[in-house]
Amino acid sequence: MATETLTLGKALNTGLRRALENDPKVIIMGEDVGKLGGVFRITDGLQKDFGDQRVIDTPLAESGIIGTAVGLAIRGYRPICEIQFDGFVYPAYDQIVSQVAKMHYRSGGRLSIPMVIRIPYGGGIGAVEHHSESPEAYFAHTAGLKVVTCANPQDAYVMIQQAIASDDPIVFLEPKRRYWEKGQVDLDAPLSEAYPLHSARVVRPGTDVTVLTYGPMVRTCLEAATAAAEDGRELEVIDLRSLSPLDLTAAYESVQRTGRAVVVHEAPSNIGLGAELAARITEKCFYSLESPVLRVTGFDTPYPAARVEEEYLPDLDRVLDAVDRTFGW
Repeated sequence: MATETLTLGKALNTGLRRALENDPKVIIMGEDVGKLGGVFRITDGLQKDFGDQRVIDTPLAESGIIGTAVGLAIRGYRPICEIQFDGFVYPAYDQIVSQVAKMHYRSGGRLSIPMVIRIPYGGGIGAVEHHSESPEAYFAHTAGLKVVTCANPQDAYVMIQQAIASDDPIVFLEPKRRYWEKGQVDLDAPLSEAYPLHSARVVRPGTDVTVLTYGPMVRTCLEAATAAAEDGRELEVIDLRSLSPLDLTAAYESVQRTGRAVVVHEAPSNIGLGAELAARITEKCFYSLESPVLRVTGFDTPYPAARVEEEYLPDLDRVLDAVDRTFGW
């Protein structure tokens, strides 16, 4: 078994390399993904090894990148589009929602769009405006799209390959503040035996409160669980991994045991994923709940300037405060 310690970014790079090696129809395209290797170096070395016909530096035109990828996908290729930063995806929003999401349905199933749209998302890196967005709710709301997000190097390595192999269009959200965090990665794990792409995972078992989260907030919630354990409270942390479709089987089972639920995400609360999760849990687990489902989120404002972003981002203290409040009912 070839197990290595990799950063999340390097795990993505290695997963992309495997996909390029295994299927000549896989193409990577985006701004600066080739010679530079991407702003975050996620595609570093790939153009050198696979050539500029498979790892393509595009113009600064997100709508053009996605539109071109739609044509390639229809012709049997498996394009991987990198959106350089989360806030840059909005010029491509029309293509993604009006074309990518609808082509399979519009064609009565005759056309598939096997493409992946990679988006580094979220804050925490001290970036300027338009570089710290959390746009997941826009895409999770869109029928015809699948939306996933990884939280650790092992998932990054496996999930990117699973997404590329899928015949459905997938928005692949990468928590940019976690790119440099390290973990063990099993490089020999066959995809056929890997954990399912659209399944949630319990990443820390507990008995007192269920904490639902995903992407960059998984580590934050695990840290909160460690801190809570010092006070005698055991938090069960569930990494959703897939935001559309949602897999809430583990969440329902957990809440029926714990009687309490806290949802944590970086995006603003208004009509966010947390609202949908709270509604579904309330519908399914109403008679098990000892308190309302609480949300810990970013605030309903545009993402702030870098100097004050730590006041905006959910942190350990805010998660623990919500946990405390669930015991006040």
